[in-house]
Amino acid sequence: MSNQELPVIGQDTTAEGLGTEGCCPGLLTAPLDEEQAVVLARVFKALGDPVRLRLLSMIASRKGGEVCVCDLTPAFDLSQPTISHHLKLLREAGLIASERRGTWVYYRLLPEMTDRLADILTRPAGEPLRESAGLSA
Repeated sequence: MSNQELPVIGQDTTAEGLGTEGCCPGLLTAPLDEEQAVVLARVFKALGDPVRLRLLSMIASRKGGEVCVCDLTPAFDLSQPTISHHLKLLREAGLIASERRGTWVYYRLLPEMTDRLADILTRPAGEPLRESAGLSA
């Protein structure tokens, strides 16, 4: 076991609060702190369901940037309350936002969260992948 100190993502290690890797160190450069792990786990859990992943894809790929729930529901063999529940979980995870207009609710992607996920999961440019024991190319 090493006594090496590891920087923790989200932990303020400088006066500016930027840490040693800049403003947004990735998962592959520093361990997560507890709070960030809880937030990310909620996001990954929301994305871990095929229906929610499809819903997010349908919302994100929609021309105009938003879609009415009335256009989402027919794409699934599920009841409207079940679709609404899945959309609620995506909203609570910070992946989408909603706006009520009359009797319908319109959904749009929150790119800040998908950008954050991309930043956290992206390996620093030019850094080679580490060889994993037991895995071959």
